[in-house]
Amino acid sequence: MANDNPIIIKRIVKGEHGHHGGAWKVAYADFVTAMMAFFLLMWLINTTTPEQKRGIADYFAPQSIAQTLSGSGGVLGGKVMGRESSRAGGSVSIFQKNSPPSPTSQARTTDSADRHGGTSASQGQGSDSQSQNSDDLENSTSSSQNGDFAHAAESIRQSIQDNPDIAALSKQVLVDQTPDGLRIQLVDQDGRPMFKAGTAEPMPYTRELLQTIAKIINRLPNRVSISGHTESTPFVGPNGMTNWELSSDRANASRAILTASGLDSDRIYEVAGKAGSEPLLPEDPNASANRRLSIVLLREAPPAPLGHQL
Repeated sequence: MANDNPIIIKRIVKGEHGHHGGAWKVAYADFVTAMMAFFLLMWLINTTTPEQKRGIADYFAPQSIAQTLSGSGGVLGGKVMGRESSRAGGSVSIFQKNSPPSPTSQARTTDSADRHGGTSASQGQGSDSQSQNSDDLENSTSSSQNGDFAHAAESIRQSIQDNPDIAALSKQVLVDQTPDGLRIQLVDQDGRPMFKAGTAEPMPYTRELLQTIAKIINRLPNRVSISGHTESTPFVGPNGMTNWELSSDRANASRAILTASGLDSDRIYEVAGKAGSEPLLPEDPNASANRRLSIVLLREAPPAPLGHQL
């Protein structure tokens, strides 16, 4: 018997879901990137030495700004460094030439001349004008020297990094600006000293470092001060040599390399040995980083204004 019931086909149309967009993917990628950077930072902090941290800090430090007035111009593994200044009996100077008159001494001379030059109104006005001109000249000279020092510091860093023989030593070369001028310090590191132990004989890479530095500082006219430093551990060498003689001999050996590399000997203002009297790390006077060589391009006083009488 034929089936007369109709065949019904039911088609079910599924509803389409709305598109959520991809904004969450961007946010998730940012989160993953931030976490990766965070863990990388934690790893670097735990695996780098204080000298390496100092090198990283120097790399990202702005070069056109005079840095701190104390120490090496920045942190060295989070440690505080004392200001490098002259102390009574604090150094053995091999020789010292006459320094150019400082801006402070010129200002004092001007004040003395004003006190003895009369009391008329015209003289007072002339003194004020001369003092203003002197201040403007001093500020202009200081700004110009800061720019020259910043350029020289960057050139030194770049020259060291471009030389494969000494590129690994870039973290042991500290360059900063101080009230005295541009300071370049060659710092010892455990296992990699700048001089042979107990002698004034520089290592081959130290000699190449000094030759590289000489090419840069020879572009500037500033006078140069060189000082040697040791740690505070007592040292007794041949013929009763102590840290004082050792540090001064190292400074003088460095002077010889600089002058042989083109630096005019007339520009050498001072060569001194300071033993352990001015440690780079005062809280750890026996640290290897205290053994260092310091080369300073001294700030020059501005020329006296026209009509100025000393």
